Parts: sequence; structure tokens; C-alpha cells
Amino acid sequence: QVQLVESGGGSVQAGGSLRLSCTTSSSIFRTNAMGWFRQAPGAQRELAAVVSSGGATKYADSVKGRFTISRDNAKNTVYLQMNSLKREDTGFYYCAAGGFSELNDYWGQGTQVTVSS
Repeated sequence: QVQLVESGGGSVQAGGSLRLSCTTSSSIFRTNAMGWFRQAPGAQRELAAVVSSGGATKYADSVKGRFTISRDNAKNTVYLQMNSLKREDTGFYYCAAGGFSELNDYWGQGTQVTVSS
């Protein structure tokens, strides 16, 4: 049973923007940190951004200043606004929920992001 549902992936040229969305149940959303992992072809999965239930955020160094994570408590949705996209941002992006440090209790099925030059 899929408990986190992502949307918003796609293809964009370098320098462009995309916004990813992830919606879940209120029981999961209210009590967990929410975030996004990404995995490029042939690379390990890495945490791109996470936001706590209280709004604290953490970003990978590679996305700082370009990506913004936010959560809409009324919609049980977390967003990842991605600006100034680079080719190296290409990969599969997974929404996850859990502890702020571990973020591995719940997973979405992922969405593909492709950035071309």
C-alpha cells in the first residue's frame, strides 16, 4: 500500500525549475519529518532535503541555495521547489517520512527528474 504519493517530476533544461509534491495521510504527516531523497544513475541514494514537523530544514550541500523544501499542514503535503537545475540533479526522487535524522519509515514510489543541457 502506497502511503506517500509523489508528483511533479519531468524533464527540464538546465537552469529551469520544477516543483515536486508529496501527499500522505494526516496521521503520517503530522507526526513525522518529511523529505526527499534522490538517486542518480549508478550513484548511491542521497538525502536532498528534509523538513521536521516543526518546520526545521536541512539540505544537502549540493542543493543549498537552489532547492527549497516546505510543508503545507492543511494539505498534508510537502513540496520541493527546485530552481537553477543542473544536469547532475537528474535522478529518481523519492519522498520519505520518519525521524528527522533517519527519515526511513515511509516511502513513496518515486518520480523521475531529468535535466538536459
